[in-house]
This record gives sequence, structure tokens and C-alpha cells, in this order.
Amino acid sequence: MSMAWCVLAQAPQPAAAPRPDGLYATFQTSMGTIVAQLFEKETPLTVQNFVGLAKGTKPWLDQRTKAMVRKPMYNGLIFHRVMLDGMIQSGDPLGTGDGTGGIKLKDEIRASLKFDQPGRLAMANTGEPNSGSCQWFITQASPIPSYNGSYTIFGQVVEGQDVVKAISRSPGAVAANNNRPKNPPKLISVTIDRVGPPPAGPPTFQKAAPVKK
Repeated sequence: MSMAWCVLAQAPQPAAAPRPDGLYATFQTSMGTIVAQLFEKETPLTVQNFVGLAKGTKPWLDQRTKAMVRKPMYNGLIFHRVMLDGMIQSGDPLGTGDGTGGIKLKDEIRASLKFDQPGRLAMANTGEPNSGSCQWFITQASPIPSYNGSYTIFGQVVEGQDVVKAISRSPGAVAANNNRPKNPPKLISVTIDRVGPPPAGPPTFQKAAPVKK
């Protein structure tokens, strides 16, 4: 008795739309991949700091050994702070929430950038002005008006917001300010890629016109 096999041809998958020109960070996590476009024109100092730490081109203080090192900071870290359907935070080489890498970063808060949509990539700080360092967070909740004016937004998730949501729902996550998951998701690596040419010249910000007397 013979058996006939029918092979169904799979429909070709549509190609992903090309990304607009810009600088992108790819976060490989234990729960999936997140891609964010970096706002290098609006927040150049913050982006330079983040990219330098991600690539290992910017020296930083290893607080365990008290030595300055030059290696990728973010590879192999954890998401040490997670708020249920709120935000996810990483970037601390100590994994405790106390790591700074010996860095103190000036704020670049722009009125045009608000926490009015999910996927905002922003610098964490101590609550004081100009206290950002190496830690960052990505939002899941929207909007979060209480964050406006307090944190530098330096990027926007363009792929993998579902991964952000999944991490924010890690076992043990609650809607609290300082919550560490029972088994923190891992940040495997952060890589930086550019699409198209770099922006021409330094960013410029328009100054307010003088008040006529």
C-alpha cells in the first residue's frame, strides 16, 4: 500500500522594512531582542556616553577592583529593577542599583521629548540634577507625566516592545519604585549600528530671541 505525501509550498515572508538613517542600539536579552534608535542630534552627550560604554571605548571605574577599565560595560548584566507594566532598568555593572562606573553625566532634558509613549529609552539618576551615569531604563507604561523633566530621553524602541513588556512582567515584578525580580532577566549584550551616513556637523539648538524693551 503506497502513501502519497503532499508538500505545501510556504509563502515567502515579506522583507522587513529598511530602517531610517540613524544610530541604533540592539539589546540582546534572555527574553528576546530590543532595538532602539538613539537621539544623537537631540541628546549628543548622553548618546556618546552610552555608545562609549556599550562599545568599550570609554573608560569607566570598576567599583569592585577600584581600577579604571576600557571594556564593554553592558554585556552580561541583569535587569535589576523592574516595574510591572511600567519600566525595566539595567546598565549597572554591580547589579544592585548602586553602580555608577565613576561617571557623572549632565542632563539633556528636551521639552520636545516626553514620556508620552511606550519604549522611551532614558538615563536613570539619583533624583538630583545632573546625576546620570551608566544606568538606563526603557518604559512600558504610557504616558508617565511624572517622569517628564526629570530624566534625559535619548532613544526610542523601534523593535521588540513586546520583549520590554515581557521583561516588565517577570516573576516577582510589582508596581513599585524599587523592585528586583526573583530571577532577574539577563542583558546578554548591547551592540551599536549605524544606518546611512552620520549627521553633518554638531547639533544646534535655537536660542530664544531677545526680549525687546
